[in-house]
Amino acid sequence: MSQSNYSLSASAGSAQENLLTPAEVATLFRVDPKTVTRWAKAGKLTSIRTLGGHRRYKESEVKELLKATTPNQSGGN
Repeated sequence: MSQSNYSLSASAGSAQENLLTPAEVATLFRVDPKTVTRWAKAGKLTSIRTLGGHRRYKESEVKELLKATTPNQSGGN
């Protein structure tokens, strides 16, 4: 089962938010998945719990945090 296909239905109807696993978030930030869990516990990321108790993270929120923490690479050496 592919874990990257989770989605959360919005109350508005057809809009859906992609959810990422801790491993997927960790890959984006190049950190250990346990670090992502610590960030969630510290309030840096909002986690959603599945029925099985696993954490999932909203892709839009993760990308915003990634954009905010990634140094600006335009401007040369």
